[in-house]
Amino acid sequence: MIKIGPAGSSGLGNLKGVCKVAEMDLDCMEVEFTYGVRMDLETARDVGALAKEKGVILSVHAPYYINLASDETEKFTASKERILASCERAHAMGARNVTFHAGFYQKRTHEKTYQLIQKALMDLKKTISRKRWQVTLCPEVTGKTSQFGSLEELLRLKEEIGCGITVDFSHLYARHRGDVDYGRILNKLPKKFHAHFSGIEYGDKGERKHIRTTERFFKPLAKELVGRNLDITIINESPSPYEDAVMMKNVLQTLVLGGCHAA
Repeated sequence: MIKIGPAGSSGLGNLKGVCKVAEMDLDCMEVEFTYGVRMDLETARDVGALAKEKGVILSVHAPYYINLASDETEKFTASKERILASCERAHAMGARNVTFHAGFYQKRTHEKTYQLIQKALMDLKKTISRKRWQVTLCPEVTGKTSQFGSLEELLRLKEEIGCGITVDFSHLYARHRGDVDYGRILNKLPKKFHAHFSGIEYGDKGERKHIRTTERFFKPLAKELVGRNLDITIINESPSPYEDAVMMKNVLQTLVLGGCHAA
């Protein structure tokens, strides 16, 4: 089952956003804490109850200001606190997947950065287990080569410590400057995972910004998705996430009805 929905509420607020997702016959929504966790637990429970009533699957995006490989104790500690605050709200609203950009290589080797982030995630998992929060840490494939978060690094983390992953296909596209083989990528992935997609602008260093998602840009991925036995959520992160999520869902339904090799 492939479930499609928007990132955020497009300024409506999360309660109205959930209602709009249901009205547009979409399946899921990512609650965005990108600039800070500013939702209290009571509101989180209200959003979760409404989502359950409407049949909308929720996920959470933790703040952008996270670097689990930082040398600065204050930044490292704040990064962990932001992830845990996001996890607490996610648990309260019944959202399983908590996605975030894990960190930066800076002047370290990729392996040293990996070890630092792995240790931080293991510590976070211990806290989550102790608190009995029903959430899954899902570090995200990042769009710049300066950022930790290649697909290979995240799959290694998943195997070694049992975290989830967020496969941002547009970030993969930008990170590899358009040289992507979605079929080969999907062959490496588990049958169940969380994902992002949108149009994207990129340069020599990777991602520049998310842009509107066109049918032409999405269709190569869509053709590889249909016909596979997948259980995934795909969150659209374009500047118009609701409208673009509807387009994506329509493309997938058309391909399923017409056969996966439809033009």
